[in-house]
Amino acid sequence: MQQIKNTLIIYKAVLVASVGGLLFGYDTAVISGSIGFMRTYYHLSDAMTGWTASCALLGCLVGAMYSGLLSDRIGRKKVLMISALLFIISSVGTALAPGLWLFVGFRIIGGMGIGIASILSPMYISEMAPAAIRGRLVSIFQLGIVTGILIIYFVNAYIAGIYDESWNVSYGWRWMFGSGIIPSLIFIVLLFSVPESPRWLVEKKRYTEALSILNLIHGEKKATAELSSIKESLKDTRPFSFSHLKDLKLKKALVIGIMLAVFSQITGINAIMYYAPEIFKSTGVGSGSALLQTIIVGVINVIFTFVAIKYVDYWGRKTLLLYGIAGMIISLGIVGFAFFMQQQGIIILIAILGYIASFAMSLGPLTFVVISEIFPNSARGTAMSIATFFLWLAVFAVSQTFPLLMGSLGAAYTFWLYMTAAFVALIFIWKKVPETKGKTLEEIEEEWLQK
Repeated sequence: MQQIKNTLIIYKAVLVASVGGLLFGYDTAVISGSIGFMRTYYHLSDAMTGWTASCALLGCLVGAMYSGLLSDRIGRKKVLMISALLFIISSVGTALAPGLWLFVGFRIIGGMGIGIASILSPMYISEMAPAAIRGRLVSIFQLGIVTGILIIYFVNAYIAGIYDESWNVSYGWRWMFGSGIIPSLIFIVLLFSVPESPRWLVEKKRYTEALSILNLIHGEKKATAELSSIKESLKDTRPFSFSHLKDLKLKKALVIGIMLAVFSQITGINAIMYYAPEIFKSTGVGSGSALLQTIIVGVINVIFTFVAIKYVDYWGRKTLLLYGIAGMIISLGIVGFAFFMQQQGIIILIAILGYIASFAMSLGPLTFVVISEIFPNSARGTAMSIATFFLWLAVFAVSQTFPLLMGSLGAAYTFWLYMTAAFVALIFIWKKVPETKGKTLEEIEEEWLQK
């Protein structure tokens, strides 16, 4: 009975933190259904379309840059609450903004919330989770992201179907952005019901509070040993500085974290997520069919995230990554070939669904799993900020350049470019990424020294 109670407490904390992932996905993908209408409303060029779609990512960079350090000072839970407040401000502001540049400003504020959630939610889950199921639990954060993406696809399609095209151009896209208020409020309320990270509490020498939470997670017998292990790993509590990069265990982990974060984006996922309706329109279908096909993309994304959740602690991180990226390479090659041969409709849809399925079981969730595991306790917040900063830098580059690449290189060579990036990622992961399944965070930290 006590074990069931402990499990329920763990999953409650994980699910609440994963609502941050839901907001991440919701706020990121809302642009996919609205960008076509905004392009008409504001008479946007290709370059301005890319800027309007990707401007939130500047906020993501800021949020990613400072949230780790801030969470080290005031706690993981409080910074997650800040992210929810930023989501609310952004949802209201983008819905009501009278001009493009005010809209951009509020999207950047929302991007700060996304950047914070992208670090703090998986970090919080990783620090709460038992080693044996940590991969599965951190992958639930990705399930939150893809669920948020799927929900906003349905919301966008519903709003777009209320009235005609002219209404959507004038008002519909504003309703799409404003709908984010509801999940943001739910997130804030739920955060009051979960505890602070025990590893952060130990870092602040609040041992009694940390032990009580570890008791809830592991039971009394194991909690004491876990507390001692965390204390040992936090003996060096000097404030982080870049001179710490001389520390071999941090240097190696940081290189892997940055490269994995970058590869998760330059293989093209956000080009498809941001512009899916526009990609499908380019195959000759109408806007209604394009939005419907985009919903199918969202459903596949959710379904195959469950594959990662089920097998990440059984097959391991590295095996799933290699299988998934191989599938991405094949799918991107087919998409490029279909565009090159001017094939339309079902071939491109099936290939994109294959790509989404492969990403959803590998790079999607496992990037966050690995970067939440591989850094030392004393530097996890700041190191995750650095890795995730590069992730958002890559997202910005992809979303900003995708319309330009489509206009200059054409669809075929654009997707083949992403395929080449995926092949490089496959080689890097095969050679450099360690397997971390079944190990405590402290054991992973110790292994960097042994290597």
